Amino acid sequence: MVVQTRSIAFSIAVVGFFALSIVGSLGGLSPETCCKRALFGAVITYVAAVMALRAVNMILTQAMIASQVDKDRTGDNED
Repeated sequence: MVVQTRSIAFSIAVVGFFALSIVGSLGGLSPETCCKRALFGAVITYVAAVMALRAVNMILTQAMIASQVDKDRTGDNED
């Protein structure tokens, strides 16, 4: 893979968890409710980040393949 999907997605989910928990605590929610919502939000964030990073990996892979094919085609024309 071009981009490390799991580690980046996990980092994004951790940041999302703490952001949601801070927002929940500032909103006056109980700690239990705040924790449940933050955990659920972190799971959703992780899944969304994995999907987005897989899309980025596919785009980068296709770009590298297209670049290599273009190099091969221009190399054949010069002979």
